[in-house]
Amino acid sequence: MNDAVSVPEARAQLATLINRAEAGDASVITRNGVPVAALVPIHAYEALEDAADALLAREAVVHLGDETVSMGELLADLFGEEGGKGTATA
Repeated sequence: MNDAVSVPEARAQLATLINRAEAGDASVITRNGVPVAALVPIHAYEALEDAADALLAREAVVHLGDETVSMGELLADLFGEEGGKGTATA
């Protein structure tokens, strides 16, 4: 079930909507008839997050191509030319 409820209805029925999400149903929340949010089961949200992360990782690999950097180069970029050796400055 994919119910659409207004913001005031969602406020009044929040516990019911959460129970529905827990049972696997999604609800769309509308403002002035326009969808503005969705209350979805946590497994669906986590799957969406995982898919987005995987897509971003693939795009990063495509963007980087064969270019790689060593750990030393990475540390040098992050911490300056010392490479993160922990040198103290006064």
